[in-house]
Amino acid sequence: MRGEPTVRRVALIGGSTEPAGADTIRRAVRGCDAVVAIDRGLDAASGAEVDVNLFCGDADSVSPAGAALVRRAESSDDAFFSVERYDPHKDFTDLSLALRAVGERWGAPALVCTCLAGGNPDHLLGVFGRLAAWPGPVELIEDGFEGKVLHAGEVWAIEGACSQRFSFIPLSPEATVSERGMRWELDHHGVELLSDLGISNVIERDPATITCHAGTVICWCFCR
Repeated sequence: MRGEPTVRRVALIGGSTEPAGADTIRRAVRGCDAVVAIDRGLDAASGAEVDVNLFCGDADSVSPAGAALVRRAESSDDAFFSVERYDPHKDFTDLSLALRAVGERWGAPALVCTCLAGGNPDHLLGVFGRLAAWPGPVELIEDGFEGKVLHAGEVWAIEGACSQRFSFIPLSPEATVSERGMRWELDHHGVELLSDLGISNVIERDPATITCHAGTVICWCFCR
């Protein structure tokens, strides 16, 4: 709509049972044009004193105080955030539906994701699958690491991270990857879906780079 600000960068605050700390959440939303809280993520946002533009979820895991905020937003003519509430008996995760809502509102902005990495392994694999399918850039910011999803032709240049652990995992049937500035380097190396070849490397030079020449990979730089 004419006159609405352009949204190029969206923060997603997920509903992980092991949310990031307040400082990490504030760092994740810095520079974003919109903030989306996914169910329990509203509690994490409130705890970090972060304003939310959109709530997405079935409100089955948010706290009573968070649920009251959602009800107030739903009933207000001048709502302080928009609400997309889902039926708990649904076929898709709240994250999947939240990504659909982001796409419908803003196209394919860059995503900065936090509070998505903890909890059950089935949910975590589902998170990886949904983020790998997102058509725009994806960045991950959690307490213990930062990461990115890289598609063919994308590069992550990592600065100021010497001695830190680095890992990548392919999320496509095949991927081709190069790594520079690391203890074990790769040059256009082919790797298969969920291969463990890229786990637990060490950054030794600044800057270090990982390049995805083909396919899709998810990668992390661990700060501890």
